[in-house]
Amino acid sequence: MDNFSELLGKIAFKVDQNKYLTAIKQTFTIYMPFVIAGSFATLFNALLSSTETGLAQFSALSWLENLGPAFNAMSFTTLNIMALAITVILGAVLGKNNKINPITGSVIALSSYIAVVPQGIETVIDGAEQLVAGLPVETINASGLFIGMIIAIISVELFSGLSKQENLRINMPESVPKVITDFFNALIPTIIILLIFSIFGKLFNVLTGEYLNEFIYSIIQSPLEIMVQTPVGIILLVVVAQLFWAVGIHGGLVVSPIRNPLLIAALAANIEAVNNGLDPSRTVTLGFWTAFMVPGGAGLTLSLMIAIFIFSKNEESKAISKISFIPALFGISEPIVFGLPLVLNPIYFIPFAFSSGIATAIGLFFSSIGFITPNVVDVPFGLPIGVNAFLGWGWQGVIVQLIILFVGVLIYVPFVLAENRVKVEN
Repeated sequence: MDNFSELLGKIAFKVDQNKYLTAIKQTFTIYMPFVIAGSFATLFNALLSSTETGLAQFSALSWLENLGPAFNAMSFTTLNIMALAITVILGAVLGKNNKINPITGSVIALSSYIAVVPQGIETVIDGAEQLVAGLPVETINASGLFIGMIIAIISVELFSGLSKQENLRINMPESVPKVITDFFNALIPTIIILLIFSIFGKLFNVLTGEYLNEFIYSIIQSPLEIMVQTPVGIILLVVVAQLFWAVGIHGGLVVSPIRNPLLIAALAANIEAVNNGLDPSRTVTLGFWTAFMVPGGAGLTLSLMIAIFIFSKNEESKAISKISFIPALFGISEPIVFGLPLVLNPIYFIPFAFSSGIATAIGLFFSSIGFITPNVVDVPFGLPIGVNAFLGWGWQGVIVQLIILFVGVLIYVPFVLAENRVKVEN
């Protein structure tokens, strides 16, 4: 156990010390309110403005249909421009970390990204195909997330390095205001970077016949998106997160640089499908993770507390569970994880590490039989048990969540009884 803990500790330290993974985590944390707002716009559209499912279907409330375009605009400006927004935010975060102007970092990242993607849209005007100025949808929505993050990291790092080169600076008299001096000092690095990305982007397109964003999406982002939608892929990811939890490291934060972009992109794909009159198809979203994979906290700790209340003879465990119960209703597991503790606990290690994987399998099963459908409303962390499932999946989601918690109790009961025997023997 010590060797295992040391190994995971080293991995977590490497992840936490990696400035790019940390910047990505910060970026998606900053953008999360916009994702939630965009998903709620879709919900409002369905509940209010839709003439098929909303209140607008009733003649007395038909005027609500006029709000539909506003809700669509709200969804578009949050979810359909995700690649641009993430690129801008990541550029600012990296710029701040590198001690350059965050706004400069944002603009460098955005300009470099646009330089490598198509800047025209093919359309038909007067019966003839023409290329008009504009950015195709796949370059601004979630399909461009990975290439946007890659370009942001490379461009800001290049700018930071070039800005420190004295021979690229333009010496100005001391009487010149600092803002003017900074402008001239950024001029040459900016020209060099935009030349590099513009030439590389066009050269890549000429040699391969496709744009860089299309290439990166096909070989990196799309396979990863497919992988996390498979039972094996997503169960493996949550088990890895739980193994970190089991040795005292916040597993959610460790896997979030990989998890968040993929699961947020899945939600965006579901919303786009619904807006286009199609059925959503991405089961595993960030809301699915919160509501069904870790309900009551990482490792189904709410289920453990219930099992302790019913079967435990250990008054200390019961007392800690009573203190931890209310936070667990809101998905906060730290009090029980570090209070019982579950960290490096040989009795509870197995259920704590693998119960979320079983919960994931249950959620995927009910999705596969159509009892719950892929969600289009994101479920923010911190909502209580039942409420989060209802918001995303209706009453069916609540039923599935209760089943998962019940199964979690059954998983933990043998280990609670084992703890009883250990306490008696000691």
